[in-house]
Amino acid sequence: MSVENNTTSIQAEVGPMLTTKVPSKEKTYDEVGDEEYESDAIAREIANGVDIENGKPNPFVFLLTILVSFSGFLFGYDTGYISGALVAMGTDLGHAITSSEKELITSATSLGALLGGIIAGTLADILGRKWVTIGANTLFVVGAGIQTGAHTVWTMIGGRFVMGWGVGIASLIAPLYISEMAPARFRGRLVILNVLAITGGQVIAYAIGAGLETLPNGWRVLVGLGIVPAAAQMVMFVYMPETPRYLVRRGEIERARHVVRWIYSSREGAIEEEVVVRKVKLLEIYNNDQHPEWSGLRRFKYALKQLYCVPGHFRALIVACGLQGIQQLCGFNSLMYFSATIFQVVGFNKPTAVSLIVAGTNMAFTILAFLLIDIVGRRRILLCTVWGMSAALVLNAVAFHFLPPGASQSNPWAIVILIAMMLYVAFYAAGIGNVPWQQSELFPMQVRGLGTSMATATNWAGNLIIGSTFLTMMDRITPSGTFGFYAGLCLLGEVFVFFLYPETSYLTLEDIQDVLKDGFNIKRANQMSRDAKIKHHAALAGDSKA
Repeated sequence: MSVENNTTSIQAEVGPMLTTKVPSKEKTYDEVGDEEYESDAIAREIANGVDIENGKPNPFVFLLTILVSFSGFLFGYDTGYISGALVAMGTDLGHAITSSEKELITSATSLGALLGGIIAGTLADILGRKWVTIGANTLFVVGAGIQTGAHTVWTMIGGRFVMGWGVGIASLIAPLYISEMAPARFRGRLVILNVLAITGGQVIAYAIGAGLETLPNGWRVLVGLGIVPAAAQMVMFVYMPETPRYLVRRGEIERARHVVRWIYSSREGAIEEEVVVRKVKLLEIYNNDQHPEWSGLRRFKYALKQLYCVPGHFRALIVACGLQGIQQLCGFNSLMYFSATIFQVVGFNKPTAVSLIVAGTNMAFTILAFLLIDIVGRRRILLCTVWGMSAALVLNAVAFHFLPPGASQSNPWAIVILIAMMLYVAFYAAGIGNVPWQQSELFPMQVRGLGTSMATATNWAGNLIIGSTFLTMMDRITPSGTFGFYAGLCLLGEVFVFFLYPETSYLTLEDIQDVLKDGFNIKRANQMSRDAKIKHHAALAGDSKA
């Protein structure tokens, strides 16, 4: 039997199951907004026997993830180079820049990223994940070009602002694209590859910055090099596929089947067509666009109403925004943006080189998170690391209190500060630095773009607050008071995770929707995750015996 005939017969079998449960398109806007889909039972029936998630995915999925992670690399490279550039630029912008100008240069990117993050999800729903990524690359290239040629503070701020739009859009679209493409049991690790690219970008930026520190206008070379990966990703992404969930949302079912077939085809051969059809039918139930005739404005208003008025969607928003808020308000990016400035104050002779040690710690423990996140689980990793951040910040505050003015790098308290910062970064990178970027998995398709926009905007709003106030806080309430304040916020984050964040590892995106539908369901989610993990290991054991 041909693939086409086989597909048709399977459609005839499962098609009625789909249409009997999906709401009619004749329903009014308000009726649809208040209606709960009754598709759970039939979705399970369609999915019954579909072991597609337990198979080995196409190795090219990992290569595609690496390409998408160029966005993360650019995000990290921007964070890393500005730390060294603020120290190295001297009077290259017309005069020696002040602390307030440093805050403006740094926070300009955060403001642009905040605005870009707000619109990125809606753009992704209208234009597609693929083309929005290409647009973000264009902004990266333009912004880096403006900064490279800047000779005044305000030109530099303008370039940083333009690049910020690209950073904000890319910070949303990369994990969203990966989440929708990745098989469930690999989703956490593949999203962390993007975070690993962020830390890798920081390390490379610090390393290049340390090498160019004494070169006249070396910081311009450092900034200009960021154009290369942005241009490369922009060209290569033209040939990349859209995600199957987005294609289903657009009604392009055959293209969605093609992508699913490609994702789950391993070296052992293609998967059965029946499995592909059933998987796409399941995606249709949860992701199908019931009103393709709606205008963009009406679609946005509907998504906004769904996000804030449907309890399950609002819970997802609380969790996603809460985690992103914790990630930023714990003060980590103040260390990334101003680490060279901090170590210069402490008394280190080569502050940019010392910052490289901290960035290296960040990358090393992000690798650890990559190895553990789908094994240990998102929730457990956070519960085991957020308290450690708070303890390290308290140690940092104590060390700054006893550090004498004008101390050198040989002072014992200067060494304690370096060790405390490395401990803080280690706990951060292993947990809260990674988990919030799993945000896309929390939202159903109809609000995923808007929901991730809100969460990403929360991230960049916190980033903007930290970047624009950190040096002022250091001056006004002392370094000890500043780091003690961040330690208290970390403790609040631990409480938030304990009560409100359910486990999502090994669950499909559709399973997570069910968890949040009638509560945060911490215990239920933990049990579902354990059951899915056991089922996966049993399937692997069966394959090995076969």
